[in-house]
Amino acid sequence: MKAVRFSEYGGLDVLKIIDVPTPEVGLGQVLVQVKAAGINPGEAKIRSGLLHARFPATFPSGEGSDLAGTVAAMGRGVVGFAAGQSVIGYTDNRASHAEYVAVEADNLTPKPAEVPWDVAGGLFVAGATAFAAVRAVSLAAGETVVVAGATGGVGSIAVQLARLAGATVVGIASHRHLGWLQGRGGIGVEYGDGVADRIRQAARHVDAFIDTVGSGYVRVALDLGIEPTRIDTIVDFAAAATLGVQAKGSAAGASAAVLADLAGLVAAGQLEVPIAARFPLSEVSQAYGMLDRGGVLGKIVLIP
Repeated sequence: MKAVRFSEYGGLDVLKIIDVPTPEVGLGQVLVQVKAAGINPGEAKIRSGLLHARFPATFPSGEGSDLAGTVAAMGRGVVGFAAGQSVIGYTDNRASHAEYVAVEADNLTPKPAEVPWDVAGGLFVAGATAFAAVRAVSLAAGETVVVAGATGGVGSIAVQLARLAGATVVGIASHRHLGWLQGRGGIGVEYGDGVADRIRQAARHVDAFIDTVGSGYVRVALDLGIEPTRIDTIVDFAAAATLGVQAKGSAAGASAAVLADLAGLVAAGQLEVPIAARFPLSEVSQAYGMLDRGGVLGKIVLIP
C-alpha cells in the first residue's frame, strides 16, 4: 500500500510516498481502507522537530490521526463492526496518511450516511479540540466568548459549538472570512493591531476566551478582564504554565463518543466543517504547503 513517511525532521521536502506492507490487525483492531484523512498543524510541527521534546518521532515515521473509511478486516475481539461498514475514527500511531490503517476498535464510530467522506476524514482532531476548548471555558447560555482563529479548522467548529451552547460569539479572523462568521451567527472582528479595542466595541462584556492561534492572545484575554480559568489556549503552553489559564486540547476530547456526537451534529445539519481543499495522497507536500501559508477557512483533507 501507499503511505506517507519521513526519515528525518525537516520541511515539506522530507515527506515521501512509499510502498509499505498493509498493516495486520491485532487483538481489538480494525483494518480501515482510508477514504479521507485530515491534516493538522500539530503534525507539521512534529515533522519539523519543533515538538521533539514532547512528541519525539521514531524514524521512519508515518503521520496522521484523522481518518474515515470502510472496514476491510477485523481482529479478534472486535464487536459492533462489519466488513464494508463506513466508519470515522482516529489513530494515536501517526498512521492515517495511508491507503490502509490498523485502528483500535474503541477509536472508531459508524459514519452517518449524511456526513460526506471529506468532512468525516477531517473531523476528529479539530472537532475533539474544539469540543474540549468549549467545555473548558464552561459556557452558559447568554454569555459571550471570544474565539481567536475563528475560521481555522478548530476555531470554525468551536464557534458553532459555542453558539449551540447559547453563547454570543465574537470571532477573530481575517477580513475575507468575516462574512462566513456572520453567516453562522458570530460577530466578526478583524485580527491585527488594536484587536482588543475592536473586541470591546463588539461586546460590552466578555466572559470567556478560546485561543487557537497563540501570538499573545492569552495576554489580550487577560487584559479584557477575563478570569484565567475561563481562558483556554490550545497552543500557548508557556502562557498556560505561567499565567494560570487552561490548555485543554484534543487529548481532553479524544473519544469515539465525542466523535459520534460531533458526527451526529453534522448529520443533523447543526454543525458545518468547512473543507478548504482536497489533495490526493501523492500531493501531501502541497497540502501541508497550503496549511503553512495560513489563512485557510476550515480543513484540508487528503484523499488516498
